[in-house]
Amino acid sequence: MTLEALKQQAEALQQQQKPLEVSVCVSASCISLNSQKLAETLEQEVRQQGLEAACLVRKVGCRGLCSRGPLGAVRRREERVLLQHLALEDAPRLVAELKDGQPVLLEKQLSFQTAFFARQLPVVTEHIGSIDPEKLDDYLAVGGYQSLLTALTERSPVQVVDEVVASGLRGRGGAGYSTGLKWRTVAKAQGAPKYVICNGDEGDPGAYMNRSVLESDPHRVLEGMAIAAYAVGASLGYLYVRAEYPLAIERLKKAIRQAERQGLLGQNIGGTDFNFAVEVRLGAGAYVCGEETALLASIEGGRGLPRPRPPYPAEKGLFGRPTLINNVETFANIPSILRHGAAWFARLGTEKSRGTKVFALAGKIVNVGLVEVPMGMTLREIIFDLGGGIPDGDHFKAVQTGGPSGGCIPADYLDSPVDYESLTALGSIMGSGGMIVMGSDTCMVDVARYFMGFCRDESCGKCVPCRVGTVQLYGLLDKISQGQATASDLALLEELCELVQQTSLCGLGQSAPNPVLSTLRYFPQEYQAHLQGNCPAGVCNMTKEAVV
Repeated sequence: MTLEALKQQAEALQQQQKPLEVSVCVSASCISLNSQKLAETLEQEVRQQGLEAACLVRKVGCRGLCSRGPLGAVRRREERVLLQHLALEDAPRLVAELKDGQPVLLEKQLSFQTAFFARQLPVVTEHIGSIDPEKLDDYLAVGGYQSLLTALTERSPVQVVDEVVASGLRGRGGAGYSTGLKWRTVAKAQGAPKYVICNGDEGDPGAYMNRSVLESDPHRVLEGMAIAAYAVGASLGYLYVRAEYPLAIERLKKAIRQAERQGLLGQNIGGTDFNFAVEVRLGAGAYVCGEETALLASIEGGRGLPRPRPPYPAEKGLFGRPTLINNVETFANIPSILRHGAAWFARLGTEKSRGTKVFALAGKIVNVGLVEVPMGMTLREIIFDLGGGIPDGDHFKAVQTGGPSGGCIPADYLDSPVDYESLTALGSIMGSGGMIVMGSDTCMVDVARYFMGFCRDESCGKCVPCRVGTVQLYGLLDKISQGQATASDLALLEELCELVQQTSLCGLGQSAPNPVLSTLRYFPQEYQAHLQGNCPAGVCNMTKEAVV
């Protein structure tokens, strides 16, 4: 398919829209609430009530507001109505009211103008919730793959790399390294073949940003990977996705087959001499395989163990060849950057953290779900304006960003901007984008113990500081939580945190102490209370009064 043919097909698809449309979310969270059956019931009702010629029932991806699911929407001419908490029994009435021109399900309507939607800035998620993730035509109708074919026909690989460098995009997997500079390194590296890998091994508790993008807009990620492959000179790509994401895997494989049939992946893409094939590889659930060198070992068929760097994967990666590794969200930004230009993207966000970021809001928060906001928005705005604050009249206590390797940030810093540098200064990290909100009934010692237990269990065991250090740290935290620790145990805890942080081989061990260090920094009074045999939140099981 040529660029001109693609544009003509997209225009023809846009003109085929029906005057009425009912869409239903079929991402994992809503499917768990029976949304797939709801969509099928709506299709049946449309047929039975004679609306087939005028009304389309569309299955779409995640709209983000997961706590209000199943979500649906109605488009009637220029009117758009969002519906929440839909149930199977709503289907006959919804279609009947649509047929009669009446307002639909008034008691379940939710305005698109609420802060949750109005204050977002969708770039990665711009089409999520409006297109069917299993239909290539839907992606083509909104301009899908045009950025790829424009790059192939109108720009050199060097120009594409320069555009990504100028955009200021930083890797959304957590480290925040310049995406364009990484691409440039791979492009200049000697040796063939070269590989492009999408890291979809999202293992942070409470985080599901990448899963949602893969489930809701898989072609966007494939297009970003193909553009990257053209830019760096690669001909084969791998999507590494954890096996716990069956729906994402199914839709990715289907999207790959669809793109291959249309000549958008595979041989001679867009009638050019550029070839790029993509394969899906499943991860077995090891958290450490989110680290890029452990991921490479897993794809090669070995045990997922990290290795010392240098050499970096950009020079010596998969099978010893130059390899570009970016995560799902990073690749999903690329089509928009190529379409709108580097200057457009660079205007979003802050001076050092350009663009937007997708966050998963979880824990004690009203609006559990996904949001995409410009970098630099404050924690307070994200948690209270978009997230709706803390439920049941409770008070905010802390938010952990960056998953089990992130830090816990207290209420005093709610007005801090969310960007790479600001979060690091607070003792946390951006990570892949998880935000776990905690209320007043949370024990921060227990939080630190939980996440240290996670890191202990997920340690690959290759290096002694992580293998032994996380076990010892967990033991100290458990001792504190039982009211059996002394002041010397607390001093040892802090000393050991610094040792593990400074001497571990990979990012898992190096960042594992973050929850402990941040809670020691911001909630020292809770540790002191535990030394006295008292858990202020009433969470820990104090088995013995401490002797200090």
